[in-house]
Amino acid sequence: MEDISIFEEVSSMGHEQVVYCHEKSTGLKAIIAIHNTVLGPALGGTRMWMYENEAQATNDALRLSRGMTFKNSIAGLNLGGGKAVIIGDARKHKSEAMLRAYGRFLKNLNGKYITAEDVGMNASDMEHIAAETSYVSGMPETRGGLGDPSPFTAYTTYMGMKAAAKKQFGSDSLAGKKVSIQGAGHVGEYIIQHLVKEGCEIYVSDFYEDRVKDVVNKYGIKGVALDEIYDLDVDIYSPCALGATVNDETLERLKCSIIAGCANNQLANEKIHGDLAKQKGILYAPDFLINSGGVINVYAEVIKTSKEWSWNKCEFVYDQTLKVFEQSEATGKNAQEVAIDIAQQRINEVAAIKSTY
Repeated sequence: MEDISIFEEVSSMGHEQVVYCHEKSTGLKAIIAIHNTVLGPALGGTRMWMYENEAQATNDALRLSRGMTFKNSIAGLNLGGGKAVIIGDARKHKSEAMLRAYGRFLKNLNGKYITAEDVGMNASDMEHIAAETSYVSGMPETRGGLGDPSPFTAYTTYMGMKAAAKKQFGSDSLAGKKVSIQGAGHVGEYIIQHLVKEGCEIYVSDFYEDRVKDVVNKYGIKGVALDEIYDLDVDIYSPCALGATVNDETLERLKCSIIAGCANNQLANEKIHGDLAKQKGILYAPDFLINSGGVINVYAEVIKTSKEWSWNKCEFVYDQTLKVFEQSEATGKNAQEVAIDIAQQRINEVAAIKSTY
């Protein structure tokens, strides 16, 4: 980011709009990135994280919002892609006033971007934002929303794991499989629950040590150090924290057969690291495909339908993931590239229709 201008970065990734938000009294520093609105208003969560600098935060917002475009498209939702980040430690700096100030900035976008929760945010935070704007989803059920989308994200990620196992091992049973999970947040814990029921041997790491201790005690799994997670001899590596954990350095260390997790932008470079994983014989389940359950449930709230609709809609992930693997094998492209092609085709087709009037 430091070597090129923000406008060059925005242009290279095809974004429509990037908004910087600052409110001095609350310490709010937020970036809203709107990537593409061909299929509908941009929808994606707001993340709160203590970034090292503003360039890093901007880059994260740009990459995340682009991923949301593909995620919403491949899931068949009538939504474009957007994402927002708030710079700060969610455990120390978040306040009602800050979130309400952020909500006022969202309101000024007049519905072009709809938010929901992401890393560092929860359904209660959405209530504070909703005090200032109606362009919020992922609201608590007590407020007429469909609640925490995490169980849905975990479910589709789990379905993606099973599809990958079917392709790689010949059976989608995960019984006895060794799985390393990087990140024990809301989604990570729900994934752990699915895997415990299947009888997996599970290893977990997290930035917050108290989260590791909590899930280790609750589920009888094994906790490991942050950096140790890459060196474990496992069947499945599941990145469920921040992005870019599949890179030059980690691919040298990973001893897994499958990468399937709920984190966004797991590949530091979609082409380079997608190809490297494929060359190593590692089956990579496209992140924006298999973690799409959360946005499916958020969309269900937007169109005012039910959780039952969401669960039914989530079932597409298993078959679509297998389809991506088959096309990857047939074309020689890595699985992430194939999934992007499928998502982009739908966007292109709808864009062509819109251009006629």
